[in-house]
Amino acid sequence: MDINLPEIRAEVTAAFERYETALVTNDVAVLDELFWNSPLTLRYGATENLYGYEAIQAFRAGRPAAGLARTLGRTVITTYGRDFATANTEFFRADSARTGRQSQTWLRTPEGWRVVAAHVSLLAG
Repeated sequence: MDINLPEIRAEVTAAFERYETALVTNDVAVLDELFWNSPLTLRYGATENLYGYEAIQAFRAGRPAAGLARTLGRTVITTYGRDFATANTEFFRADSARTGRQSQTWLRTPEGWRVVAAHVSLLAG
């Protein structure tokens, strides 16, 4: 298996950066697009466990749009072959002393790169 093929890593990095921009600007349409539309998709959030695309989509639609700005810390994107990748990052918000962590599992689908599993957590401050 080829790990971190430069062209594949560039594709996933672009998808990850597109997701991050959509997240901090509350572009719900792009966030919805970048999650795999499947009942198998899951997202564990800081305060919620979401199973299936529809639950994730409903969460996004009802999420407050304020206080989304953040800076990223160490981001590690690793690709495995041409169709599978992980993205992990730390994040920091100006109004919080807590360090956030985000992990995503990306899969190449016929529609493009999609998040099939995600996890967000906060370390104690």
